[in-house]
Parts: sequence; C-alpha cells; structure tokens
Amino acid sequence: MGAETSNGPTRQRHTEDLLAAISMTSQQLAEAVGGFEGDPPAMVTAAIHTAGRAFSELDACDAVIDDASEAGRAIADRLGALLATEAGEDVASELDALDTVSARVRGTDQTRILLNRVLGREEPPKGAPPAVRHLAESNLPLLPSSYADEEGYDDFMAMSAREDELAPELRETHAKRLAEVAAHLVHVVRQAAAAGFADEAFARESIREARHAHRLWRRCLAERTRQLG
Repeated sequence: MGAETSNGPTRQRHTEDLLAAISMTSQQLAEAVGGFEGDPPAMVTAAIHTAGRAFSELDACDAVIDDASEAGRAIADRLGALLATEAGEDVASELDALDTVSARVRGTDQTRILLNRVLGREEPPKGAPPAVRHLAESNLPLLPSSYADEEGYDDFMAMSAREDELAPELRETHAKRLAEVAAHLVHVVRQAAAAGFADEAFARESIREARHAHRLWRRCLAERTRQLG
C-alpha cells in the first residue's frame, strides 16, 4: 500500500514521462542544465524551464525574421515608386535600409543555433532558396542606331535623317530598358523579403544583385539622357 510514495514508482514514471515529452535523454538534460546529479526530477523541472526560455527566445528570433520580411516588402514597394519617378539617390538609401534589415536577421543566426543545441535538436531544415537571376546589360533590348543599318550613308545629312526616323523607336527602347531593370530590381528585393532573409548566402546575393541592378539602371538613365537629352 505504500509502494507508490512520492519517492517510489509513481515519481519515477513521472520523471520518465517528462523526459520523453521533451525528447531529450537524461545525459542531454544534464549537459544542458547541469548541477542536478542524483536528482532527476529537479533536473527535469529545470530543463523544462530552460526549454521554455529557449522556445521563447526562438520565437523572438522568428519575430525578427517576420519583421524583416514585412520591412523588405515595404522597401520593395517604395523602390517601385522611386524607380518610376527616377529618384536615383533615394533608391540608394532604400538599398542601404535593406542591408540593415538583412543584418538584423543575420544577428540571430548564432542565437538560433545555440538555442536549438540547448533543446537537443537540429534547426528545422530550410528548403533551397530560389535562384537569384543576374541581369546583364547584354540581356536588355538593343538600342536602335543608324550605325547598325546594313546600308551605308553617303553623307551626314542622310545619316541625320535616318536618326530622326529612328527617334520614336529609340525613345521606346530606352523606356523598355529602364522598365526592365527596375522590374528586375524590385523582383529581387521581393524575393529576398519573401524568404525573410533567413538564408544568409541567399540574402547577401540578393542584395548584391539589387545594387548591381541599381548601377545598371543608372547607366541606362545616363545613356537615355545622352541620346535624347
């Protein structure tokens, strides 16, 4: 009748149930918590408190990623508007802000690794991030020019007349080039934001491509100004 006292089988089963519930061995708990040799119930209780704090910190890390994703989407929206109005300097400022957002997520990497180690588990596997497409100037529509005509021109007047003839197409092509680069830049930022910048290599490559696209956009803008004024 006294077989199941607080120090007997009931307490032992309770300890074993708690150990199973948090998916850690006694040895893992001892390593994570320490200082409870010979007192498994106290060790389990402390471990559960430790696990609770660890999960809370992981939730905070996830909140940083979620906030970064939201901030990245907002930056992409602003970039779209700024590129449409050709506010180049403001675009650069938004890209700096994007780098800051990404850095905040990178700052949680070691914390996530440590907390998952304390919990005795691997960090949840990540799916492969989408590829970051690189846009080169050679991918853009070619600008029309009288120099590309197969037939030559006998004098400057004939060439000038041909340039005038090509002017509407030239304006349209410049607009297409600028629009294509702008769309690519915004897409790259949206793609990075969708992943929450949680994959460091993908986030860095995305930001590098966004800055490259900005430089390309500025070159296209300068070329349009040079040719059309």
